Amino acid sequence: MTSHRMIAPGLLGLLALGSGTEAAGPRPNIVLILADDLGWGDVSFNGRTEWTTPNLDRMGTRGIIFKRFYTAAVTCAPSRAALMTGRATIHNGVTRNDDDLPAREVTIAEALKAQGYATALFGKWHHGKARDKDGPAAYVHPMDQGFDEFFGFTDAVHALEKFPKTLWNGRAQEPVSGYSDDLFTDHAVDFLKRHQGGPFFLYIPYTSSHYNIEVPDDELARHRGKFPERDSAWPVNATYAAMVTRLDRNVGRVLAALDELGLAEKTLVLFTSDHGATFEAGNLGASNFHDSNRPFRGQKRTLWEGGIRVPAIARWPGHVPAGAVSDDVTHMTDLFPTILGAVGAEPDPAWRIDGLDLGPVWTGTATAPERTLFWEWRSEGAHQLAAMRGRFKLVITGDERPELFDIEADPAERRNVIAEHPELARDLRRALQAWLATEVAHCRRACRPLAGTAPNGQDLQLRDAIKLDEAARPHKTIDWVHFTCPNGDAAPDNLGINTFEGDDSAKICSGGPGDGRPTKCKVGDDGPPNMIVRKREKD
Repeated sequence: MTSHRMIAPGLLGLLALGSGTEAAGPRPNIVLILADDLGWGDVSFNGRTEWTTPNLDRMGTRGIIFKRFYTAAVTCAPSRAALMTGRATIHNGVTRNDDDLPAREVTIAEALKAQGYATALFGKWHHGKARDKDGPAAYVHPMDQGFDEFFGFTDAVHALEKFPKTLWNGRAQEPVSGYSDDLFTDHAVDFLKRHQGGPFFLYIPYTSSHYNIEVPDDELARHRGKFPERDSAWPVNATYAAMVTRLDRNVGRVLAALDELGLAEKTLVLFTSDHGATFEAGNLGASNFHDSNRPFRGQKRTLWEGGIRVPAIARWPGHVPAGAVSDDVTHMTDLFPTILGAVGAEPDPAWRIDGLDLGPVWTGTATAPERTLFWEWRSEGAHQLAAMRGRFKLVITGDERPELFDIEADPAERRNVIAEHPELARDLRRALQAWLATEVAHCRRACRPLAGTAPNGQDLQLRDAIKLDEAARPHKTIDWVHFTCPNGDAAPDNLGINTFEGDDSAKICSGGPGDGRPTKCKVGDDGPPNMIVRKREKD
């Protein structure tokens, strides 16, 4: 059910987003601004009081603030791939932070370029490892996926630098000087001036407030001395606050340029974060100190609300109602089809977009559809799955018992209500299993089953090599529930103890209880073996 609050009277009759037909009048320009590791509670429009984000606040007063906006993934590469493609991690080929976006995936930039839009990316493009079998031997460059102009980082490690010595300008690196987000804003403002005739798509993925805790001195001076510090000579907590307010100031520069150029009413501006704030070592405890994801549990690399619920605003004066606050569930994959709807286009069915065009919901001319959303994080030794329908969210963490939370009544996810709603939990678990079964082949890895399902595992198809996540590397113990070789030999259906031998793509051995005769086959011999697996993390 749609639940806009504080909607200005008289706006609901205006042109709806996402009609699927050419909008009356000029098509809107699109500006998409993405923060990096910004927590839901880091912005004053979500309750932050230790500092303010006045430019974002003003953006919210002229548009919609989303209170239940969810990212698609909990690390940079998968989240950005889902944003660019409108497709879930298990469908677009990017489930790990070192996966490269496959060249065959269609991005927002490519879709809008086909509609006659000038396109630009100024900021962080997070590439992964080159895909020798899935496209070019080198990683896919943003200018190969629809962007006419590019200035920024292509590599995640390089993007840790807040004061880089070099940045990519197009396909060549050049020396630079200054704070990275300031430089991206300089290019963004210049692009707006050069393309004010429109239509254009401008994507600005900033690096604040990700990792390296650094900021220009003038911004730090506004916060120095306001917070307890372990080392007064290196005021980490003040620096983090300054990173957020500098981000807000750069967003303000972009919005001011739109105003000065007379483009504000012609431009749909979207702001969000790739996932929640991190409490990891590289953050030096700053997000933890500031409780950046408050009031939620969890952080980046977890599927609790603190990892997946992020700040978000949409502004398009005269089309999106000003001063609205939405409690509707919105997902990052919805942005691709909603943007296309705003320009009077629709996704090609062949792209298999997972998101929905929510334009009519944003304007209040339609109600939000009931649906079930899914998340997975099965990388870097972690294994967590989640499914959410309305106010209820199922979370399965490793081999622990599933948890069911009423997100509206208990946003901090402190009280497991699975005993009160056992059938709903079973239904969400079945839906999650069915969703995982749609995973594209090159994303599949050996993984734990969903607790309480039968059989205890997933059907996998091994190709030329099997890619295993960190917790299932050789010399880890694997419980195989069932294994069948191409020649028809099979291990017993009851539980057996089995191991990987050699490299990730080497021989798989399967045997029954009591060291029964193992059935062996090499990956790729006479067709792919089928298996249902159950993994436990044990040396």
